[in-house]
Amino acid sequence: MNIIQCYAPTNDSNDDNKDQFYIALNNRFPALQGLLEEKETTVDGNWKSIKEALTSTCQEVLGLKKHYHKEWISIETLDRIKERENKKTEINNSRTRTEEIKAQAEYIEANKQVNKSINADKQKYVEELATTAEKAAREGNMKQLYDTTKKLAGKLSKPERPVKDKEGRPITESQEQRNRWVEYFQELLNRAAPMNPPNIEAAHRSSYRCQSTNDGRNQNGRQTNEERESSRTRQYIS
Repeated sequence: MNIIQCYAPTNDSNDDNKDQFYIALNNRFPALQGLLEEKETTVDGNWKSIKEALTSTCQEVLGLKKHYHKEWISIETLDRIKERENKKTEINNSRTRTEEIKAQAEYIEANKQVNKSINADKQKYVEELATTAEKAAREGNMKQLYDTTKKLAGKLSKPERPVKDKEGRPITESQEQRNRWVEYFQELLNRAAPMNPPNIEAAHRSSYRCQSTNDGRNQNGRQTNEERESSRTRQYIS
């Protein structure tokens, strides 16, 4: 097994991304192979070269992962989060124990500032929602009151279920998901009619006849009881 096979994209990636990754990394592999064969190189140096090749290839083919933040987080908090990430990078890049200890202390302080800023932003956001809900209640705006209450309760939306193909495999690409939905509704709406559809009208008439017969029997039963009671009364009088 070579380097390309070890660091190929996972099965969650589509085939096009895998092929592009193989091609791009294969173009860099001869240079890496030459570095590995040099006698004066070290293990750390070789790994650094391999890591840079893999990282640059992934960024070129797959791109950087997009991070989505909550709507109530302020710009100042995002700046503090970025600063905390930089402190984390300094820890990873520290060369000596002294540098690492210093970077860790700075990271701990940056993390405290991030948490403090996030808590302040969330408190402000909740207070604004409460004010909006009170205003909506006074004005009788039930839709806005309902939406605001859902946000306050933390129930913004249900998690989306993954779209799967006919074989049960999950579909990750947006266009492929839309195509699968189109295919599903076409099959649903163009489904053939059943061979022996149920006769609803005939079943309804049969049920009506049964009900009428039962009503007649009950009526006859009441008449018979009345006749019997009348006969008993006449016998008692005589």
